[in-house]
Amino acid sequence: MAVTRIFFNARLKTMMILAAVAGAVIALRLVDIQVLRHNAYLKMAERNRTQILYQTAPRGRVFTADGVAVASNAPAFSFYYLSAGRKDPEYLNQLAHDLAPHLKMSEADVLSKVEKGVKTGKATLLAENLSTKSTMALQELQLYYPGVYLIEETKRSYPYGGFASHLIGYIGSMDEREWQKRDQSMGYRLNSKIGKNGIEKKFEKKLKGRDGGVFLEVDYRGRVKSIIQDKKWSAGSDVYLTLNFDLQRAAEEGLKKSKTGRGAAVALDPRTGAVLALASAPAYDPNIFVGYSDEDNPKQSKKINEYNLAVQGIYPPASTFKIITAAAALEDGHLDVKRKINCPGHYNSGPRVFKCWSTHGPVDFFDGVSNSCDVYFYVVASETGAAAIERVERKFMFGRQTGIDLPGEKAGNLYGPTRRARNKTYWFIGDTLNLSIGQGELLVTPLKMAQFAAAVASRGNVYRPYYVEKIVSNQTGKTEVLGKTDILQKADLKPQTYDLLFKALKHTVDDGTARRVKIKGLDVYGKTGTAQNPHGKDHGWFMAFAGKEGEEPSIALAVFVEFGEGGSSAAGPIARAMLEAYFHLNKPAEKKATPQNNPRSAEDYDELLRSAD
Repeated sequence: MAVTRIFFNARLKTMMILAAVAGAVIALRLVDIQVLRHNAYLKMAERNRTQILYQTAPRGRVFTADGVAVASNAPAFSFYYLSAGRKDPEYLNQLAHDLAPHLKMSEADVLSKVEKGVKTGKATLLAENLSTKSTMALQELQLYYPGVYLIEETKRSYPYGGFASHLIGYIGSMDEREWQKRDQSMGYRLNSKIGKNGIEKKFEKKLKGRDGGVFLEVDYRGRVKSIIQDKKWSAGSDVYLTLNFDLQRAAEEGLKKSKTGRGAAVALDPRTGAVLALASAPAYDPNIFVGYSDEDNPKQSKKINEYNLAVQGIYPPASTFKIITAAAALEDGHLDVKRKINCPGHYNSGPRVFKCWSTHGPVDFFDGVSNSCDVYFYVVASETGAAAIERVERKFMFGRQTGIDLPGEKAGNLYGPTRRARNKTYWFIGDTLNLSIGQGELLVTPLKMAQFAAAVASRGNVYRPYYVEKIVSNQTGKTEVLGKTDILQKADLKPQTYDLLFKALKHTVDDGTARRVKIKGLDVYGKTGTAQNPHGKDHGWFMAFAGKEGEEPSIALAVFVEFGEGGSSAAGPIARAMLEAYFHLNKPAEKKATPQNNPRSAEDYDELLRSAD
């Protein structure tokens, strides 16, 4: 009995000690909660009944040089479910049933998101990018269903559709892998919209604003009791381009209405290198990525053509390159511009007979350029030599990138005897003749030809093209100037060489193959080209620069129509429309005149221009 009593007393003592320890722990815990860390736990309790709804800041706008917003923002709404107290299936099913039609979602998808919110207890985004049409019905539903909340945001909008789409780009949702790579201090969240291409991607950090948010106090049923804090967003910085709105639109409309709807048009300021227009066709409408989620948008393929033909397409320049051949012959000093060379419609090089696009008869330098006579340039090139032509070609940076800050720019291909000699291969007379008229292995981009036109117009300044003038912060008002003139190289030809080139190119517009761009009140200089294509129909080129009568050129351009067949007929009308837009002229085209040295009718002449080089 004594042993039993001792054992019982020991066990009782142990239990009393454990109880004392447990009491002490509880007491210490109460002291910790109510005294030591009272404020911390109070804040935690507040957070438990606080929901945060983030508001995406408006992206910075994109303006043309003349102040037209070509990328802006439109009102949009996001719809949230704040975890409510009721969790019974009947209630949740009814909620999903009533919300689904207004969210343009299936009941199953809405229910899945609502159940997720119930499980996590956090604010759950049911739908974003809703139009104002849905807001009235959704606001009414807020009265019947606790825990649903509508918040105003913005969405990206491109008011002119595919305007400069290859330059401006588009936005899209960020996936988890992209999110992990992003600077988290900028407030990115999963599914944040970011630039995927073009300016939207390149200037993402500038265009992205600082997000805001609404801090809500909710009760145990998820109903909003009050707004604790409304943190306002700050819009992103605005980007100002060098593009001229009317000029860009004229280029795009011209390409769209061309024979094939495929090509590119680029215009530069020959005094600075600023890009006045950069169009690539076919274009795409970036609005397909940012349509309202509750609208019946037509199902469009998101597989767009991001290929920027203006900077990535490479083709032979054809007869626009005859300017280089002419410059090389003039620099050589042995070319008599008054000397007439007979064109019987072909040139016999010995191994092969090279044809001309027409029979021109005796032509001097100015008629040879203005009528794009191949035979004239065959003879001149044979006498001048391919090495001299290549030297001038290099002066204008053929075979090299223009230096524009755009991804994927192609350099083209320099054509001349130097590389053949380096590779210990032969250069033939036929190579010289092909080079003289811009055919063979010579390849350029439309942007390169615009840079070349600007270099000739400026009498030798090869500028680096740029397309952003400045960035203006909407938060600080600070302006960051990016548009800077940068001369990459000087094509130092003799002054008299440029004088004769100007005269010949003016004659080409007034009385030759480029007469489609003869415009009253302007001094226009131009050259056509039809690039041979072994894979199908020929390509059309038109290169020009112009200024107001008696003034220096203020615009240089190159127009390319893929499979357009003729430079004058396919690309010429686009070039004219661009010049009229730039100089604010809307007069009808002047009646075409028949060249004095060609006794054909105007209609026959136009037909021949389609095959002219």
